Amino acid sequence: MRSRFIFNFFFFSCCLPIMLVAASDRACAQSELSAYGNDGKAIERVLRTQQEAWNRHDLEGFMAGYWNSEELSFFSGAEEHDGWKATIDRYLAKYASPGQEMGRLEFSGLRIEMLSSDAAFVRGAWKLTMSNGKKPHGLFTLVFRKLPEGWKIVHDHTSAAE
Repeated sequence: MRSRFIFNFFFFSCCLPIMLVAASDRACAQSELSAYGNDGKAIERVLRTQQEAWNRHDLEGFMAGYWNSEELSFFSGAEEHDGWKATIDRYLAKYASPGQEMGRLEFSGLRIEMLSSDAAFVRGAWKLTMSNGKKPHGLFTLVFRKLPEGWKIVHDHTSAAE
């Protein structure tokens, strides 16, 4: 009888409160995940739409995923480009000018981390498959903001493997 009392005392005073706190934390995490789940899917959709536009050789469509603002920032190859116009001009010079090609773009390893209800941090990898068989590739870090026109990239830092 005494051992049953000790067990009940231990269970109700120590274990049960710990289990309740753990269940409460799990419920909060699940509600945060479901609150951000649709936003994460919307962000992934922006990136998949960009990939499809690129593969159609549609740079304007690709750039629709970026914030059309002078405040957009794009870092690549130790260069900083400020603004939507400077960013598309960089893409045009690098991939759509005579003697250049766009190749086939593939994003992979996407990791979307919601920072708030209107901001997200995205990491991933990119790979181009060129007609000559070369496959330039690298990593990117993006900051997305939820704007009136939807989720847009406001900062892009892209690196290429050497």
